[in-house]
Amino acid sequence: MDFDSFFAAEINALKQEGRYRVFADLERHAGKFPRATRHRGNPGPQPAGAHRGITHETGTAEASTTEASTHEVIVWCSNDYLGMGQHPKVLAAMHQALAEHGAGAGGTRNISGTNHYHVRLEASLADLHGKEAALLFTSGYVSNWAALGTLAARLPDCVVLSDEGNHASMIEGIRHSRAERVIFAHNDPGDLRRKLAAIDPARPKLVAFESVYSMDGDIAPIREICDVADEFGAMTYLDEVHAVGLYGPRGGGVAEREGLMHRLSVIEGTLGKAFGVMGGYVAGSAALVDFIRSFASGFIFTTALPPVIAAGALASIEHLKTSRTERLRHGERVAKVRGRLEALGIPVLTNPSHIIPVMVKDPVKCKMLSDWLLDHHGIYVQPINYPTVPRGTERLRITPSPVHSDADIDHLVEALSELWGQCALSRSWAAA
Repeated sequence: MDFDSFFAAEINALKQEGRYRVFADLERHAGKFPRATRHRGNPGPQPAGAHRGITHETGTAEASTTEASTHEVIVWCSNDYLGMGQHPKVLAAMHQALAEHGAGAGGTRNISGTNHYHVRLEASLADLHGKEAALLFTSGYVSNWAALGTLAARLPDCVVLSDEGNHASMIEGIRHSRAERVIFAHNDPGDLRRKLAAIDPARPKLVAFESVYSMDGDIAPIREICDVADEFGAMTYLDEVHAVGLYGPRGGGVAEREGLMHRLSVIEGTLGKAFGVMGGYVAGSAALVDFIRSFASGFIFTTALPPVIAAGALASIEHLKTSRTERLRHGERVAKVRGRLEALGIPVLTNPSHIIPVMVKDPVKCKMLSDWLLDHHGIYVQPINYPTVPRGTERLRITPSPVHSDADIDHLVEALSELWGQCALSRSWAAA
């Protein structure tokens, strides 16, 4: 078999569908977010036989001959929702940890990789969610994959009830467990009740769902889902990755805002979005967390987060527990962008969260809009296509931050309005 020809054909099929993903070469600068430097063209002399680059304009592989250049862009699609990746307290904590403890963790947590920053960070996370314990992972993806996979695999004859809108990391964790999986309709407690009622009452049951769904920005009816789970004696597993830091009086997420953290068996979160660093975690009872720590291969056999990362995350979490400034400003910026776009008839998906999906509904036009905004307006917002979202729902996913200025908003709204007309895309005047 000609393997490279197969790979090339599959990639070309993605390009024909308008789904080929191109990564912008960006350089963030401390203290200047949401501004960044975009690098284009040949990064330097290429030795004979060097790999062929992917051009941003065509999405095709060809030798890079463009002269290197840079220009400033404004980032509108970052999951660093509050700009905490640039916060002085976070940077200071990381500088100190790097100077005092070096770069790496030294190994897996079980061998030589547990650092005092890990212990402090886990204690802070347990406190944030009102739980007895927490456990760190290298990413939110890994924490879902490892925790769900371990719980569902080792609870005897377990059935997992999974919201049909759950993230790929949750789906992979459940699939990895080989436990029986039942899908319930998105954010539908009634369908969950029907599915639970059909299961043997003696079987262990685990209900897995998210608080804020990252592409549509809708929010789960957590109280109602917990009511149904309690009725049938099921555990609850809530993914709060797009909510921690943003919602609740201390940034504990939607469950904290609604006074429901005590009703969740497991709360899973990330350190790589609103907290601005990287890593994932789960929080729950001491016995449950120790169980995952002791049996999850995704925890046992991977190198621990470097102390410098844990120190930055700890500083971010502790700051947001007491500061409302970032959350209040963030909410105001989101409302302003949403209102301006709706007033111009730009079709924005209605939701109660901080995520603003601008619906294009065409993969080729979605990528064309993204490319034009980046190349001609210095606006960076990536196209979101299948399989991240269903076909026919392609969109630009805009995430305002507290540090986007009024001028930044004006620039974004004017550019989108101009392009919407040029691309002959329909407008929605429901808000007008």
